[in-house]
Amino acid sequence: MSSDGASFEVKGCEVRYYGPHKTIPGRFTGVVRVMVEEHFMGNATHYHLDLKVKADTGPVSTAEMRTALLAHAAHQLNRLKARHSEKLPAAAE
Repeated sequence: MSSDGASFEVKGCEVRYYGPHKTIPGRFTGVVRVMVEEHFMGNATHYHLDLKVKADTGPVSTAEMRTALLAHAAHQLNRLKARHSEKLPAAAE
């Protein structure tokens, strides 16, 4: 939890569906649903995010494909979390 009383926590995620890209060989696309718990200004909110994900892997096993798609979702969540917790720079006087 950050010093201003706000937090952003990922509670779970699952690959909803995926399949080969229609035009790009070796690319798979899909959707990962992420369950988020957020605390901000004394309010707790639980919600789902559906992230569009992709992976350029070529022919791999199902487990490796799901891992690649979850890794792309994790990358997106890390970027979102960094923006959520960043402090805005103060203007120079």
